[in-house]
Amino acid sequence: MITKIIDENSISVKPEDSDDLLNLRRIIKKEDKVIGDTTRVLKQDKDYSRPDKGERIKVRISLIVEKISLDDVLDRLRIAGIISESSNELVPHGSHHSFILKINDGITISKKKWLPIEKNLLESNNNQVGFVLVAIDTGDCGIAKLRGTHLEFIPNIYSGSSGKRYKTNFNIEKFFEQVQLAVSTVLKDGDLIVIFGPGETKKRFSNFIQKSQNTQKYKVQVVDGIDSGGEDGIYIFTKSQSMKEIMSDSKLAKASSIIDEVMLLANKKSRKFTMGFDETFNANQIGAVESLVFSDKAIQDNEQKMIDFLNDVESKGVKIYSVDSSTDIGLRVTGLGGIVSLLRYAVES
Repeated sequence: MITKIIDENSISVKPEDSDDLLNLRRIIKKEDKVIGDTTRVLKQDKDYSRPDKGERIKVRISLIVEKISLDDVLDRLRIAGIISESSNELVPHGSHHSFILKINDGITISKKKWLPIEKNLLESNNNQVGFVLVAIDTGDCGIAKLRGTHLEFIPNIYSGSSGKRYKTNFNIEKFFEQVQLAVSTVLKDGDLIVIFGPGETKKRFSNFIQKSQNTQKYKVQVVDGIDSGGEDGIYIFTKSQSMKEIMSDSKLAKASSIIDEVMLLANKKSRKFTMGFDETFNANQIGAVESLVFSDKAIQDNEQKMIDFLNDVESKGVKIYSVDSSTDIGLRVTGLGGIVSLLRYAVES
């Protein structure tokens, strides 16, 4: 999340991924003021104009929040309220309006008083390292950007090589140039490029991009043991031990380790874990939760109840990780009731 402090009451924010949108859902509350750019239809008041037609204009408004909710799971944030100020005198104050906030949209949030947990949520993703995953073979290449626990794919790139054609006419450097160009579109400062796939192609591509002026300033790591290219290779990598070792400090690796530990405890019939909202809620009531992973399913089931619960859990110092269906880990958590946690001590159900 990109943030800028305006004054002691107001902070400008720009969400960079779905985790940031979820954090804003937890931060913005009823009666907060949200300032942003939007569009508004103004009725035309001219001779011969149709009464049902209006002109859509851009306007900057201040909104006193009445309701906030996540749209389309975690992809957009809807902020509804009453207009208190506007940059156009034709926009009536006191009328209702909704912001639809998406990734890379900017707004300013103004509160009477910022709570410590709200400021922590604004900063929680700021020092997060991003990963660009490249699963390459001579035939095709899969590319995905991993930020937090969300995996965003670029369409597969195909080399056009096959059989004897590869031996005679195929120029692999042309293929590498296409892949390198696609990788550069999602790279940000501080990102790590992780390359894997069958055979020696991954090493050749690693050497190629480290000579490129566009990518030589980024860190590159080659991983052995992932023998698939394309999207399949990406999915296999995110479930592998190699991912946990290379990305040990990443949110995805930490969430994956929690789920593995939960499954191990379940096999041992231990009570130092919970599955599902009710079990986790009860454990949190007595301060037993140590770390928690939840999926978008848990948000869908009862959004406001879950938001209030997450804020209460985090206020107690619990480590929280959100996952979604873009990764196998998100699907696993959904299959376990949408929420799991590790406990500090055993709790009887």
